[in-house]
Amino acid sequence: MLNVRLTPELGRQLEKVSKEEKVPISDIVRESLTRYVAVLRFRELQKKMIKKARKKGIFTDEDVFKIVS
Repeated sequence: MLNVRLTPELGRQLEKVSKEEKVPISDIVRESLTRYVAVLRFRELQKKMIKKARKKGIFTDEDVFKIVS
């Protein structure tokens, strides 16, 4: 169980979206948190991979394209 305090404005916006989309607020919040965590994990992985790529001389998308082509 999780309790979250929202600003009144954000609460109103969330209720409006919930009604418009006919989706429960809990589903919207769950999906939003899932996406947020996924983005954070992706950025962490991206940072690690950039360091490894730099060590191998890979700096641009073109460098990657040359390797995979």
